[in-house]
Amino acid sequence: MTNQRLAPGDIAPAFTLPDADGNEVSLADYRGRKVVVYFYPAASTPGCTKQACDFRDSLAELNEAGIDVVGISPDKPAKLAKFRDAEALTFPLLSDPERAVLTEWGAFGEKKMYGKTVTGVIRSTFLVDEQGRIEVAQYNVRATGHVAKLRRDLAV
Repeated sequence: MTNQRLAPGDIAPAFTLPDADGNEVSLADYRGRKVVVYFYPAASTPGCTKQACDFRDSLAELNEAGIDVVGISPDKPAKLAKFRDAEALTFPLLSDPERAVLTEWGAFGEKKMYGKTVTGVIRSTFLVDEQGRIEVAQYNVRATGHVAKLRRDLAV
């Protein structure tokens, strides 16, 4: 099974998912602004915490450049709320327990882990432009150093 992957120029698949407080957040809410949509395997794990904190620490500069950030994982809202509160995260964390959005964005499927092929969340980051098109699509990103690289790529 190969994952369908998104590429620059593709229309970003629409989504509406609950955030950590159960409020619905849609990709359409960001129309007119750029938004980083990133997918991560699990809240409160070391790599995902590092990545989320890097986004948190870069949020002011990203927002100044007209870029919002949204994180999506299969975690339930209650777990996301704990993660957000523990790490003082200031951007929406969305819950996709059915993995429908993850799959649609190519961020769920087969991946290599410790030399084995497993099915799971593929750590991925996208930049969606003001019109809802994919500007940047990065799959299998590393948790550490990823946000700094993204900022360099975007000149933020």
